[in-house]
Amino acid sequence: MCGMIALLFLASAPGLLPLPGIDAHAGNASIPWTIVFSLTLLTLLPAILVSMTPMVRLLVVFHFLRQALGTQTAPSNQVLMGLGLMMTWFLMQPVLLQVDQQAVEPFRHGQLSGWDAIQKGAEPPKHFMLRYAREKDLALFTSASLTSRPAKPEDLPLRVVVPAYMLSELKAGFEIGAVLFLPFLLVDMVVASITTSIGMFQLPPVVISTPLKILLFVMVDGWNLLAGSLLKSF
Repeated sequence: MCGMIALLFLASAPGLLPLPGIDAHAGNASIPWTIVFSLTLLTLLPAILVSMTPMVRLLVVFHFLRQALGTQTAPSNQVLMGLGLMMTWFLMQPVLLQVDQQAVEPFRHGQLSGWDAIQKGAEPPKHFMLRYAREKDLALFTSASLTSRPAKPEDLPLRVVVPAYMLSELKAGFEIGAVLFLPFLLVDMVVASITTSIGMFQLPPVVISTPLKILLFVMVDGWNLLAGSLLKSF
């Protein structure tokens, strides 16, 4: 979480990160550590993005859809990742706006120290995750971390909220994926029954069912329906 907030600071304030030879003083010994810290955060950014945003649910559902259609590599992983990233950015915009208003702008104007800004900036993402984290998952990690039960969920530390949120998102993604599988499974069963009854044993049923499933998905405007359902689930 701290990594994500710090990266938001860097992205919002180009002059915040001093680089040697640009606007830094040669005698400032903290400059190399700032660079090392920033590069480390950039390395951890993909893990932070996947674990603390809606991308978990989106990627799981997209994977189930591709398996249900029977198209092993279409759309490609890059296309699904790009679509998931853009939808995640769309869904997280209100949260990022709150982070900017509560932490980034006060920090840039010198109203908050760095650590206070990180703590303030961590609140909106935590509230977002708590909105979708199941109480059962929160209780699991609260018990495992030997943390006393707080008076309200907002008092839980991020080390409890983040894994609980991921488990809840995985469960939600699998539930949507299971429902998504049903109509395509029905098509597979019908095609297999017909090909078996007429004695077409040499032709695998998947050869016939795959184009039929793709045609069905296109006719009902499946991508629009799926994207709309995923957006409404948040």
